[in-house]
Amino acid sequence: MGAINGKEFIDRIDRLHANIWLDGKKVEGKISEHPAFKGLLQSKAALYDLQHDPNLQSKLTYQSPDTGKRIGLSYMQPKTYEDLLKRRTMMEIWSKHAHGMMGRSPDYMNSVVMAFASSAALLEGRENCFPENIQSLYQRAKENDLSFTHTFITPQVNRSQLNINFSKEPISARVIDKTEDGIIVKGARLLATQGGLTDEVLVYAAGGVYMEEEAYAFSIPSNTKGLKFICRESFVGGESSYNYPLSSRYEEMDTILVFDDVLVPWDRVFFYDNVDAANEFMQQSSFHHYATHQAVTRQIAKTEFVLGVAGLLVETINVSTYQHIQEKLSEIIIGLETLKALLIKSEVEAELDKWGYLRPNMPTLQVATNIFPRIYPRFSEIIQLVGASGIVTIPKEEDFKSVIKPDLDQYLQGACRNAEDRVKIFRLAWELTMSSFGTRQTQYERYFFGDPIRLSSLLYKTYPMDEHIKQVTDFLEIDENE
Repeated sequence: MGAINGKEFIDRIDRLHANIWLDGKKVEGKISEHPAFKGLLQSKAALYDLQHDPNLQSKLTYQSPDTGKRIGLSYMQPKTYEDLLKRRTMMEIWSKHAHGMMGRSPDYMNSVVMAFASSAALLEGRENCFPENIQSLYQRAKENDLSFTHTFITPQVNRSQLNINFSKEPISARVIDKTEDGIIVKGARLLATQGGLTDEVLVYAAGGVYMEEEAYAFSIPSNTKGLKFICRESFVGGESSYNYPLSSRYEEMDTILVFDDVLVPWDRVFFYDNVDAANEFMQQSSFHHYATHQAVTRQIAKTEFVLGVAGLLVETINVSTYQHIQEKLSEIIIGLETLKALLIKSEVEAELDKWGYLRPNMPTLQVATNIFPRIYPRFSEIIQLVGASGIVTIPKEEDFKSVIKPDLDQYLQGACRNAEDRVKIFRLAWELTMSSFGTRQTQYERYFFGDPIRLSSLLYKTYPMDEHIKQVTDFLEIDENE
């Protein structure tokens, strides 16, 4: 099959009929026609269509070494610096097309599946581990252009540092049985973004596992029997792209996954009942290298869009001469250029792993993942401060079609924009920073790679400081071990 187009993607998702629940009701009919999901699915379909644009095809796809068909470039396993640049170019095109608003654009999870396959040898010869199943998934995914969501977070029942689960019924999803057909999983997992809206669900332990029954990894179709997706409320404000320019296109539903005695076939299991594998695979594999490389690429595109929104606000109400405005927009510029520099540095300092795959420099990417969760909420605040009360007093598209239009035209015009365009700009600023969609974006970016404090701790623990300490001890002529 190779790289699919938008229609093929939507038709495939419609045929799944995944068990999705929203507002206490099971979603019936074509998911692509449901108001909570159709905007996002159309936006994803547009990304797949770009793969067949004659002007972009060579930048978004490459020829499969197995079938000769064109397949998505985000599945490429990079072995050279040029390969890394090709991957980044592909991810930039998709990210810019969606303005960085789609945290789970298909290339993110494609990169995860590729990284798993590139590091599958870590599981060879280990008890209850099946690296060949990871390779099989990778081949199936890239040749059929599959889409994925993933989940690795357990329910927040008790977040104390020493928590022993005494519940008789599983809360956190765990293996409760093994049969000749596969493992049986029961319980829940949190925060599968776009849950039910992808071909498959990648489920894995991300470290910190103590019990064998929670030490597993696998991938299953989204319509697997017993698998249920429970949605939060939809943040789609409405279908109007004037009133809701972002949520009508990019609202990514977040879901709780419930496993009700789900059978995971043996050929779908990567490992099970192996605490060491569960705690080591994610850290030793190239998962963080490639997933973070994609995420930072997207966050740069998002920051560029945010800067554009802020600049358009400044231009529309003519406040560019104020130094405090200049200072605020400079903050965004500094953040943008810092992220771009870090991304390039991670590529320049990339190193081959022992299997011959080129991994972007992880400490550099870790710095980026520590910066963005702190600066993005500030970007949102800057837009609110620049827009001031103008973001509060914004009518809707329907108002401009009513008898009060002359009043709006007179009193809501901008320094260089008519009233209708000015309101359109301010509605974008409002939805980006103050709506339910916008505040979810802020929280999403704040915790994209986990607790910011833990990210800082991990950076401290893993950053190579020894050479710098030695430089100082040599200067002082003291024993560094004293």
